[in-house]
Amino acid sequence: MNFEIPAGLTDLLQDFTVAVLREKPTDLVSFASEYFRNLNEDQQTNRAENLKTSSPGGGGVRFGGDPQNASDDEPMQTDSDEEPFEPPKNRFQRRKSVAAERYDPEADDDDADKVIHPKTDDQRKRLNEATKHILLFRSLDQEQMQEVIDAMFEKKVTAGEHIIDQGDDGDNFYVIDSGMYDIFVVIDGKDTLVGNYENQGSFGELALMYNMPRAATIVATTEGTIWGMDRNTFRRIVLKNAYNKRKMYEALLENVPMLKSVDQYEKMNVADALAPKTFQDGVQIIRQGDSADCMYFVEDGEVLIKIQSPDSNEEVELSRLTKGQYFGELALVTHKPRAASVYSIGTTKCAVLDVEAFERLLGPCMDIMKRNIDDYEEQLTQMFGSKANVTDLR
Repeated sequence: MNFEIPAGLTDLLQDFTVAVLREKPTDLVSFASEYFRNLNEDQQTNRAENLKTSSPGGGGVRFGGDPQNASDDEPMQTDSDEEPFEPPKNRFQRRKSVAAERYDPEADDDDADKVIHPKTDDQRKRLNEATKHILLFRSLDQEQMQEVIDAMFEKKVTAGEHIIDQGDDGDNFYVIDSGMYDIFVVIDGKDTLVGNYENQGSFGELALMYNMPRAATIVATTEGTIWGMDRNTFRRIVLKNAYNKRKMYEALLENVPMLKSVDQYEKMNVADALAPKTFQDGVQIIRQGDSADCMYFVEDGEVLIKIQSPDSNEEVELSRLTKGQYFGELALVTHKPRAASVYSIGTTKCAVLDVEAFERLLGPCMDIMKRNIDDYEEQLTQMFGSKANVTDLR
């Protein structure tokens, strides 16, 4: 089904997201209720003031039509040099949007010149360590990560130096190598300390991803080193990869029979939660008896499933899986150890879904996966008779 996104919805949700990141509420629902209630009250106040100033003798502002029928999105017409009415400021006030270009991943040129900042072996080692746990880079493959390393530049900072300032346009994304940094956000007209970084972390991605002003001010409190990446390179590598990753995984999930009962929006969420992992030939991906923390979708290649025979210590081949098939879900459904071992055949690429995302996103498929237990039981009975079943093998 095709849905038309209402005008203003994207900006509204982006503003709310920034407010959540600033305030870090413990009760998100209560915060959302208060946020939108205050936003509604501000808009009603603005309308009342605008009507007041547009009435006879009420000032120099007038509308091209009936004020009561004027759209909130229509600009006010003024025949004076006076500044238009500015509504009262509060911490729930919407941010003004930035007049920046929209990024279109499909229109991006893959052959564009890549940015490379030369580095010593020591610099590359430090940068690899600094970027190892950055969530934004989680879905990048090895070649893309090397492009990230190449594109980043080193910057030394001094105590008291402002790295970014709230309200400025976004120019770079930053990864911390060393040093301590305070995070300030303007709340009720005052710079308020809302957090800090100590020798690790990253910041600056929101302004680049959403074409918004900087949502906070970052100030170095000690000498340190950070790594920067310019906005164009950030978009080309990180945003385009996220776009391509979603398209690729959506196509993969379309061919998974278990997900036929999942709607398109839920499939998009599953696609966004998947992370790639490549295994060389003969690698043991899952070991029978281990605890389970994820499930796998075969993206490319083939895997061999083996199970230990109840009559000996030898493993017996149970089945082989290829592109579009999945494994590892059984232990997540039963909350018990792995029932079998899984090995890669040749170079095999899998899409991995961790247990938290599995429980959050695949609820609609739980009945299907539970029915699969009966299929496993029947297969084991055919192989080993009544000596083994799925429960025993756990």
